[in-house]
This record gives sequence, C-alpha cells and structure tokens, in this order.
Amino acid sequence: MSERPNGAVEFEVDGRKQRVADDPETPLLWVLRDRLGIVSPKYGCGMGVCGACTLLEGDRTVRSCTLPLRLAAGRSFTTLEGLAPKALHPVQRAWLETDVSQCGYCQGGMILEAVALLARSPQPTDEEIDTGLYGVLCRCGTYARVKRAVRRAAEIAAVERAQERSTERSGS
Repeated sequence: MSERPNGAVEFEVDGRKQRVADDPETPLLWVLRDRLGIVSPKYGCGMGVCGACTLLEGDRTVRSCTLPLRLAAGRSFTTLEGLAPKALHPVQRAWLETDVSQCGYCQGGMILEAVALLARSPQPTDEEIDTGLYGVLCRCGTYARVKRAVRRAAEIAAVERAQERSTERSGS
C-alpha cells in the first residue's frame, strides 16, 4: 500500500484496503468523510488540537484533520465505525453503561483515545486518564463521566481477559 504514480494513494481503513486518487495535500479527514462515507471523525478545529477527528493507528492516535492524504500511504487506521465490527468494544460498552454521551461530538475521539490509553495501561490511574484524554475537548464538559467510563472499561476488559485465559486453559 503506497502512493501510486497516477496519484492514487493506497491505505487501509477499518481493515479494508482503500485506493483514493485525490489531491495529495487533502486532509485525510475529508477523504474519509467525503470520499469514503466514514463520518465518525468530525471536523472541529482543523489544527489537530480538539481531537474530534481522531483515528487509531495501531495503539496510538492520530489527528486526521492535519494528516495529508499522501502521508496516509501504506498506513492502517481504525475509526469508531471499525473499532468492534461484531460486538461493542469494552470502551463502547462502558460509555453506554455510564451514560457519557451528551451532544456526541467528541465521542469518537474520546473513545479512540481511551482505547489507545487502555492498550498502553490496562489499569490506568486517574492521572493517566487525565493525561491520556487531554487532547480531546468536550463541549459539554462530561469529563467526570468519561473518567468513570474509562475505569469501567478497564474492569470490563480485565474480566474478558480472565475469561479468555480460563477458556484457553480449559481447552474449550
């Protein structure tokens, strides 16, 4: 997956290979929304500081509003739509359980930042949660609920890991 001589750029989004011919300086955010119909990344600031346009790349996050299409070549991204195609991710379940959403504008970025945080630190401290989610602005001020949801997601994920280990040991 790379930039092609005819200007098309190949990359992966949500496990699907994409080939897009567009201006190589077009922000990936607009390619995702306007060309591929992926709408969870939102336009917020256009400078990469609000987090509304967040994507996962492995277990780190990137801001799609400042990433030119040419730099997406050969890379693989996950959006909120592709996070858990078969069942809700533990972070998504925790978000629902703790009733985090209000207007929803920051939710994609918040959830993906939480996923990245939990990949780095499966049982994060409050300070790690604050630091890990610092780059996503919430217009509605749901930060206390977000922190509860991240703690709850860590609990859900820990239970799932224990169940997986138990299943592996029993040979089921």
